[in-house]
Amino acid sequence: MTYEDVLYEANGGIATVTINRPEVRNAVRPRTYEELTHAMHRAADDPTVGVVVLTGAGDKAFCSGGDVRDQSERKPSVGRTHMRRLFALSSVMRMMDKPIIAKVRGFCVGGGNELNLFSDMTIAARGSKFGQVGPKVGSVPIWGACQLLARYVGERKAREILYTCRLYSAEEALDMGLINAVVEPEDLDAEVEKWCNEVLDKSPQSIRIAKLALNAGSDQDFYPSFFPNAELLAGAYGNAENMEGISAFLEKRPSDFRQYRR
Repeated sequence: MTYEDVLYEANGGIATVTINRPEVRNAVRPRTYEELTHAMHRAADDPTVGVVVLTGAGDKAFCSGGDVRDQSERKPSVGRTHMRRLFALSSVMRMMDKPIIAKVRGFCVGGGNELNLFSDMTIAARGSKFGQVGPKVGSVPIWGACQLLARYVGERKAREILYTCRLYSAEEALDMGLINAVVEPEDLDAEVEKWCNEVLDKSPQSIRIAKLALNAGSDQDFYPSFFPNAELLAGAYGNAENMEGISAFLEKRPSDFRQYRR
């Protein structure tokens, strides 16, 4: 695959996968998901790689979620294809027998925060922002957040994050258990490299077993829930309420979801 949206580099046992769309705060479109899936398989299949770093280009965002401009012609058939695309990426991230460290600068929201949840550990620069935006744009974060977020932050906090769509600072994310560490922006690269080398010093077969053993429990939350909820959300793609969030974003106006309660 020739990459347009992603950069891939492997050196010294570390594979770095970078979402390379800084002009849109590393928002992901269908091609981006497919390239990320390919890059993750590439890292998984490389016997010289022991740890993967997932990050975003520039200092504005790790990933700001789905590119809304690609969602303006939603319909259920498009939604079903999209759900299969999402599942392919999350599956390789979770089944890969190597730890993935998310290196976060700037916004880590929506689908970006779900990429954070699928990563094994996260180190963020001070000033980064975390959160979910699904109900704000007429969608639902059923690709990980609804299933896994409560395991990280507790169910009450997860409901707050999902229902209100608030954004949280890196320090708040650390306090609630959503990430592992916060460092100054200028120290982020060195800190992530330090963590990577700590992993590389350990037994690869032990790391492999530990990751899969840890995932075994949360797999019971993720997989049985994803498929029926993916169909529910895909079936809602393109209806008036779903498109209100998309249209409001594109028109740079507040959404009017209260009309659907009248």
